[in-house]
Amino acid sequence: MEPVLHHLDVPGPKAKHSPQRRIAWWEWNATGQACPPRVVVCVHGLSRQARDFDVLAQALAPHACVVSVDVAGRGHSDWLADPMAYQVPTYATDLAVLLAHLRQRHAAATGSAEPYALQIDWVGTSMGGLIGMALASQPAVGLRRLVLNDVGPVIEPQALRRIGSYIGVQTVFPSEQAAADALWAIATGFGPHTPEQWLALSRPMLRPVQEGWTLHYDPDIAVPFKAMLALGDAQAMEQAAHAGEALLWQMYDAITAPTLLLRGAESDLLSADTARHMGERGPRARCVEFAGVGHAPTLVAADQVAAVKDFLLAP
Repeated sequence: MEPVLHHLDVPGPKAKHSPQRRIAWWEWNATGQACPPRVVVCVHGLSRQARDFDVLAQALAPHACVVSVDVAGRGHSDWLADPMAYQVPTYATDLAVLLAHLRQRHAAATGSAEPYALQIDWVGTSMGGLIGMALASQPAVGLRRLVLNDVGPVIEPQALRRIGSYIGVQTVFPSEQAAADALWAIATGFGPHTPEQWLALSRPMLRPVQEGWTLHYDPDIAVPFKAMLALGDAQAMEQAAHAGEALLWQMYDAITAPTLLLRGAESDLLSADTARHMGERGPRARCVEFAGVGHAPTLVAADQVAAVKDFLLAP
């Protein structure tokens, strides 16, 4: 089945090219119900977009409505006028508005006055996991289950340096295949993929321009990231990266929803030590590691899809 594209007006930071800012989200629903009682919300990583979750969504759609979001500045969502607003607090506020919209839509369709009649699960890859942590730590948001894909309260500095080497660099490619090849060069940590799988993951990452193809996102999403990297020497960058760890651990410890942690066994962003600590405190996440994968599992391989599906659909 093909998903349906929706847009939702959101408050907060202004849009770069329009008077009213909107975020985009894709919806899969193969349950046979007009308004299923369960929604799985999927949120991508820093430079990715909503269609990363196509394979997972196809697996989950017979059991729940699946909503996959283009975070501000990516995919079909509006770009922000202020580059420094490209940060997790903006994204978490946007997604809280979307969750409220989904609950209101469900209430209107079913006539239910119960605010949590709609069960909402969350699957977040990297940045999407940080947004999920911010929301899951708030009891009023009411997330039922949480999947954190290769991310936690401690982000390793070597991963920040690696991401900083390519984020925001806009190149024009002569063809989709040339773009896919270039993307693979910076994403080998995603682990083994067939050429067909990688091309399917790469096509939504592109938008046409007169000269060919370029990346789907606003290059300014890199501005806050590079501001941190521009602090100076490696020690200063590490200090800045760790400055927010106490807050992130505080958020993580406040989570009560059952939590599944996915980790690429070769991840340079989520260390094995951090994953171990996440299993010992807060929601005591159950960790599943995938051999031969770094940052981050793409949730395309059958074993990765099965891990998420089994967790979300368990009684």
